[in-house]
Amino acid sequence: MSNDASLREHLNSLLTAGNAHATFDDAVKNMPVELRGKRPKGAEHSPWQLLEHLRIAQWDILEFSRDAKHKSPKWPEEYWPKNPAPPDEKAWDKSVRAFRKDLKAICELVADEKTDLFAKIPHGDGQTILREALLTADHDAYHIGQLVLVRKLLGAWK
Repeated sequence: MSNDASLREHLNSLLTAGNAHATFDDAVKNMPVELRGKRPKGAEHSPWQLLEHLRIAQWDILEFSRDAKHKSPKWPEEYWPKNPAPPDEKAWDKSVRAFRKDLKAICELVADEKTDLFAKIPHGDGQTILREALLTADHDAYHIGQLVLVRKLLGAWK
């Protein structure tokens, strides 16, 4: 296996496998509907707000990476839902599906041998696809950890 293929494989493992921590699927699996909008005492965000923040931020990184015309949401207010509860019961599953779809697209971008991981993104400020993949993995891991903690505080973790 070439160094390039090995790097791509390691990046995608970092993005999806969890390795030393819970995966996204672990964190959202079997989340009780009645707790999705609850903020435990001392927590800043509900499970819904964390899920939506994960989805929005990851989508923004993906779109920035592949579309020069992409406009990022306004920071920080458009990266976090104001309401702690989902607007309806279907919103949670829709957000989970969108997160998974965008994560798959990031992994496909990283895996594509035509993608130069080290080239500067033409419309960026020095960013590379490698940097954006690492940023995604880091950001996702951080907030997935928060989601796990909030679930524990709500008594909804395995």
